[in-house]
Amino acid sequence: MHRTILIVDDEPLTLRTLGRALDAESFEVMLAATGEEAIATLAEHKPSLALVDVVLPGISGIDVLREARTLSPATIVVMMSAHHLVDRAVEAMKLGAYDYLIKPFHIADMVHTIQRASETLALRVRVQDTVDSARDRYDFGHVVTQSPAMREVLEMARRAAGSDRTTVLIQGESGTGKEVFAKAIHYNSARAQAPLISINCAALPDTLLESELFGYEPGAFTDARRRKEGLIEKASHGTLFLDEIGNTSPSLQAKLLRVLEEGSFLRLGGTRPIQVDVRIIAATNTVLRDAVSKGGFREDLYYRLNVLPLFLPPLRERREDILPLALDLMARLNKELKKNFVGITPAAAVLLQRYSWPGNIRELRNVVERAMILSRDNEVHEDTLPEEVRHFDPEPGPDESLPVDPSPTGDQLVSLRELEEHYIQQVLNATGQNKTQAAKILGIHPTSLLRRLKKAEEEHKEMPEPEPATAAS
Repeated sequence: MHRTILIVDDEPLTLRTLGRALDAESFEVMLAATGEEAIATLAEHKPSLALVDVVLPGISGIDVLREARTLSPATIVVMMSAHHLVDRAVEAMKLGAYDYLIKPFHIADMVHTIQRASETLALRVRVQDTVDSARDRYDFGHVVTQSPAMREVLEMARRAAGSDRTTVLIQGESGTGKEVFAKAIHYNSARAQAPLISINCAALPDTLLESELFGYEPGAFTDARRRKEGLIEKASHGTLFLDEIGNTSPSLQAKLLRVLEEGSFLRLGGTRPIQVDVRIIAATNTVLRDAVSKGGFREDLYYRLNVLPLFLPPLRERREDILPLALDLMARLNKELKKNFVGITPAAAVLLQRYSWPGNIRELRNVVERAMILSRDNEVHEDTLPEEVRHFDPEPGPDESLPVDPSPTGDQLVSLRELEEHYIQQVLNATGQNKTQAAKILGIHPTSLLRRLKKAEEEHKEMPEPEPATAAS
């Protein structure tokens, strides 16, 4: 990592001595003799670290520290001054200084302090890289959907991310992507630098869940020999994601209500309220309103959670997303499985669209992965799909539009050209008119698809208009 340090001191000898010592430690050193020079350097170069004397002619070192918070917030600042100005040290630490050196100090002590600050900087960079990677992975623009209902949910989630104190309740069947949405909201919010802590409320017994969330004091129960910090504390300034919150007990719900209303809680066995700044995102695969009406969930907690509700529709209600999602999953799995799959055969595409997907996107991913492992080439074929997908018998409702039957009979018989045109249009509709994706599913080159579409358009233009019927004479 390239390390730059700004040294600010009005004594030329001190500047030279400190500069030589840090140059020997492989720092790129910049020097400033006044507060004005320091502020200009911070604004232009944004150094990794700064070593600033409190007493400077003109603008003081404390004012330089204040300006650094705005001009170069990533710069780690170490202050230094004479021993009789300890009160300024306290002020500097409150303003965000990393450490404080009392003059006169040994060069070795100064180098040690700067090296520790440099390690903090390296950790901060790694954390930032992790946050940036997560933000990119969970970017709302990466959500694959052609569904109007899902696009509306996406817009609401974007707004939720912009309001980082608002509680969000995500409801949807298992496998619809509730945790993905929670992560996207967190990593696109002002809380992205702080932790995102997740817990599945259905996976733990009630007493263990309570101790995990709130922590405990020594002696709170038989095995509590030392204090334990709970997940709510660990999520401070960040986000706490409570998955399957509908499975919590009434007593735990009451304690969660206090966190939401007062921003405080008690550890198990504790007597002192602990204040926290945490955003809560809850999720459930049940309809909480029904649970409230049956007495299984506290009404007051429901309304505190339901400030911004998001309802994720199941995959069977947004069939236009099935094929685009399958292709997106295929691209991701290509990297994981070191494969080079290029598409889905038409017969397999028909079956994928017909299936009801009770496990939603999670089940779709499993099916695509299985097909990629079993396939004999670089396409997903009908015979590599699970039996329940291949032999699924749909029961379409009055308004449900299913893909064309590949083997029509009776009065459904049409010409091969008409069948091909109809199926191409269905695939285009399913991919949101994305011709590249449609070509992958159809197993043809995009240029070939464009040629067929152009030919079909020309043929339709050449068809004679039907003559108007005339009245019998």
